[in-house]
Amino acid sequence: MEKHDHTFHYQGKFELEAGGSLQGFQLKYTTLGKFNAEKSNVIWICHALTGSPDFTDWWSGLFDEGRFFDPSQYFIICANALGGCYGSTGHLSLNPATGKPYFHSFPTLTNRDVVRAFDLLRQELQIEQVHTLIGGSLGGQQVLEWAIEQPEVFQHIIPIATNASHSPWGIAFNEAQRMAIEADATWKQNDLRAGSEGLKAARAIGMLSYRFYDTYGQTQGEKNNDKLEEFRASTYQRYQGQKLANRFNAFTYYGLSRMMDSHNVGRKRNGVENALRSIKAKALIVGIDSDILFPLGEQRYLAETIPNARLEIMSSLYGHDGFLVEFEQLSNHIRKFFQEDLVSVEIKRK
Repeated sequence: MEKHDHTFHYQGKFELEAGGSLQGFQLKYTTLGKFNAEKSNVIWICHALTGSPDFTDWWSGLFDEGRFFDPSQYFIICANALGGCYGSTGHLSLNPATGKPYFHSFPTLTNRDVVRAFDLLRQELQIEQVHTLIGGSLGGQQVLEWAIEQPEVFQHIIPIATNASHSPWGIAFNEAQRMAIEADATWKQNDLRAGSEGLKAARAIGMLSYRFYDTYGQTQGEKNNDKLEEFRASTYQRYQGQKLANRFNAFTYYGLSRMMDSHNVGRKRNGVENALRSIKAKALIVGIDSDILFPLGEQRYLAETIPNARLEIMSSLYGHDGFLVEFEQLSNHIRKFFQEDLVSVEIKRK
């Protein structure tokens, strides 16, 4: 089935949680499949930190023909987050006040800003209800935020490898990455490639939190005992840094990592527990046993606090990144969740 790329333009003044505003914005989004007559078949994806709206590129294993979310049965949509660099308004966009790119002057965004922008797109598309809202990591944070902001809209949510508020541990990892970007002598420049070498180092730091000890032991171990340099783990880190620098930019990475750090669903909502208990959607919480960045305790808390929630745990060699790799496990958990949901509905009818 053919995917389609679109751009949503919002012309009004958009007030931001941290203060300030945007004089309009745009969101780039990708769709696959078609609405049914009632528009009751919408699956909305929130991408992770460096993800793009083209979910067929990085999460195709969940949305292929024959999967539970078969595009022949569902209308699937993913929008590049506000502040992203895949077509949505962000640091490299033109500031209408100056006619030049924002660069360092781009305002601070939070996940709450992102989901409020998403909700304007939802309204533009005249979608009254979303069957399932799904996302991992930063995207999972946005799933929770949106389900709290608009509890009547979502029937099911699937937040994966995420948390209700970002931990000091996670913030420390992100700060170390931002320090690497700041150490790049070009970072203060207003230039497209500013901080690009620092971004490479930042990504290498980040990889240590996205994977874990055994990942490197099994995938980057040496095959002999005689090496003194050019270790596989060393070249892998440099490869990952260059790979991201080829498709991303330091401004966006810096801004979105700060967005992740500011995540706290309890802010101005009388606390985290009160906010989570306001969620009305049925929730499948998914954690990963080897995730050191968003450890299982964070998902257990979500499952214990959100009404109508259940927890499933994936086993993976790939740590936090397991949600982008373990398609079979994730698909099976999702299928089981909806099968049991259908059974419970039938029981209630009887």
